[in-house]
Amino acid sequence: MERWATFDCYGTLIDWNGGIGRQLARVFGEGRADELLARYHELEPELQADGKLSYREVLIEAMRRLGAARNKEDALARSLPTWQPFPEVPAALKEARARGWKLAILSNTDRDFIDASMQSLGVPFERAIVASEIGSYKPAHPHWERFFEQTQAPRERHVHVAASLFHDIAPANELSLRSIWINRLGESATPQPTRELHDLSQLADTLDELVPA
Repeated sequence: MERWATFDCYGTLIDWNGGIGRQLARVFGEGRADELLARYHELEPELQADGKLSYREVLIEAMRRLGAARNKEDALARSLPTWQPFPEVPAALKEARARGWKLAILSNTDRDFIDASMQSLGVPFERAIVASEIGSYKPAHPHWERFFEQTQAPRERHVHVAASLFHDIAPANELSLRSIWINRLGESATPQPTRELHDLSQLADTLDELVPA
């Protein structure tokens, strides 16, 4: 029987904070980058709340609210396709596939962005479900609902892998799904995931532990 692993992309597979932070430093200066990154994390869920804006529009509006000059408001949107995977990620995904896991991405983004990022990852995915095509952003549940509709994946043989407690682990718990929290920042887990890893180096072993072949 099939085993499925779904992933958040940015912050889990792709270095999201690094990509945003570099652009904030370029636009506003190194001295303000950390402060504005923290403010960006506050703005993004507000802009995504009703699901009406594409992710490109979210990025542009966030930069506008941070005070970017008009000709710099699209800096994040233009740079996103160049953001790179965390170093261990491609090999970890390849190992999971080699053990028979089917892979899918559930992302708060747009199709062109996720296509560019999957190319950077260099590993095939069976599905990629993006916010702009379903009119909903995580932590709402439609990403998972659409995934199960499209794949008929058995819930007992599915694991969700993500770095965000708010966007991913909390809704996975609400849906009674197994989860692996990628805690790159040394945070405290509230809510609790099924398993916790510091990066994806042990991904395949942990997936196999949760859902044996």
